[in-house]
Amino acid sequence: MSNPLKVVLVGLPGSGKSTFGRYLSSVLNFPFYDLDQLIEEKHQMKIPDIFNNLGEGQFRNWETDTLDWALGREESFVLASGGGCPCFNGNMELINEKSISVYLDVPLDEISGRLGASRVQNRPMFSGLDQGEIILKLKSLLIERDYFYSQAKIKLSGEDFSAELLISELINLIKSQN
Repeated sequence: MSNPLKVVLVGLPGSGKSTFGRYLSSVLNFPFYDLDQLIEEKHQMKIPDIFNNLGEGQFRNWETDTLDWALGREESFVLASGGGCPCFNGNMELINEKSISVYLDVPLDEISGRLGASRVQNRPMFSGLDQGEIILKLKSLLIERDYFYSQAKIKLSGEDFSAELLISELINLIKSQN
């Protein structure tokens, strides 16, 4: 393939980037990558340990380096970015320059249900928060990050979106660019 199709999913933590990304990649028959997993593999540290031991600044630098490396690959793929990834170091511009970005805009109550207190152990910014605090944190994050997410080339809204719907949107976008 002379021009690989790279799809990068963006959105709040818990919006389904990894789950939907795995499904989409199987439908497209593309490899699936999770940016956080790539960072963990490259640096041999878990994300919570990076935050706790080295700080968010180091994490964000490694995140940008790993994103740039992934987007430079000569293959088609689906990538789930971290929730904050588009908001730092010019990452959203990089994503839009080298891929088709897709914003998974899921209602906050749906996300908060997915991020229940028992499921936040690998999400440093939500650990120790009760359900009400999780909702407040999500609202705050959305206010901070919506500017970046809204720059995505495709926006899927609601609780129920399908790989088929996204593939249709991708085809339309690709046709409009040719």
